[in-house]
Amino acid sequence: MSEAYVLAVGRTPYGRFPELGVGALAAEALTLCLADGGARPSAIDGVFFANATQGALEGQHLIRGQVALRGSGLDGVPVFNVENACASGATAVHLAATAVRAGEMDVALALGAEKMYGADAERTREAFHGGLDVARWEAELKALREAAGAAAAPPGLRSVFMDVYAALAADHRRRHPECTPARLAAVTVKNRRHAALNPRATHRDPLTVEQVLAAREIAAPLTLPMCAPIGDGAAAALVCSASAVRRLGARRAVRIRASVVASGTGRELGDEARQITRRASDSAYERAGLGPGDVSLAEVHDATAVGEVLQLEALRLVGPGEGALAAERGETALGGRLPVNTSGGLECNGHPVGATGIGQVGELVAQLRGEAGARQVPDARIGLAENGGGFLGFEEAAAAVLVLEAPRGRHR
Repeated sequence: MSEAYVLAVGRTPYGRFPELGVGALAAEALTLCLADGGARPSAIDGVFFANATQGALEGQHLIRGQVALRGSGLDGVPVFNVENACASGATAVHLAATAVRAGEMDVALALGAEKMYGADAERTREAFHGGLDVARWEAELKALREAAGAAAAPPGLRSVFMDVYAALAADHRRRHPECTPARLAAVTVKNRRHAALNPRATHRDPLTVEQVLAAREIAAPLTLPMCAPIGDGAAAALVCSASAVRRLGARRAVRIRASVVASGTGRELGDEARQITRRASDSAYERAGLGPGDVSLAEVHDATAVGEVLQLEALRLVGPGEGALAAERGETALGGRLPVNTSGGLECNGHPVGATGIGQVGELVAQLRGEAGARQVPDARIGLAENGGGFLGFEEAAAAVLVLEAPRGRHR
């Protein structure tokens, strides 16, 4: 199969935008992406459109991409609708890269858009529960709590996924007592420092460990700043072949070294060798011909602070039990040995589900081009993005791992 490159990226701010619908958000991300690559809609051979919640929240259960892209200049271009819970955007990038590598498309657009504010509480609850096995979620959450030794959190206004992450945090601390609430808070403090340098981040105010711990509890040990907010927003990436790079004169295209999507297995808690992100990343490293030690920076799915910890360990970017300690020591901060979530992560940017994975790619592309400004990682060569979606039993239902390589004058 031929190589694939990320030619261009574009991302809206994430937040609460009552005047903008899914179509308007998608149009803004598309415009930014095309401008970044100096391309026109006529160059695009196909679209992979990521959205997870519009059916539950707005009743647009079908043809979401075709509806969102009406009038965008892409009329008649084939649109493939992608839903993989929180991994929808990363899955769209993977499918775009697959189409390009297979020679089916020369230029493919991965575009994710989500409108999450504005629906009533019941529809929002239904949307999030759709990321679990709706017939078995209560039994599976109970089994997770029992296996992790976690107590049920009191009722409150939160996504069911916060209860899942709270149980996973309890299990992780049981196996690694050094992962204390204060060290989890250090993850959030680190991401806030990064977000302060990102003009598109939603939460840019710095916090101390003490402030994070004193904030409103969502589901122990997680407090409000440790949890990613929902958001309205969109992100886009143009994925293209080597011939398209040459034809378009794109000197800033970033090479996709590997892209892998995996599904959950129903493993037992504690079976880390079969953990979904571990399996996906091992495959990605093998395909890329690289190892964890080659990674310059990473964007990982920190729907909560403990999410970042668990993913870093599963990716083997830190050792077992080292995820929170790495943040406390400054290892995963800008200036550290492996900066993680230089964008500020989901905790600080927000989480417009279908856009999130593509937004992560946008951050890595900026870093690998040397265009990240005040948050630039010096000499960034290899970037890794991890994006997880939904839960089945004790792990995510879907996980995507993408490995990108800096241009380094490759197309001159």
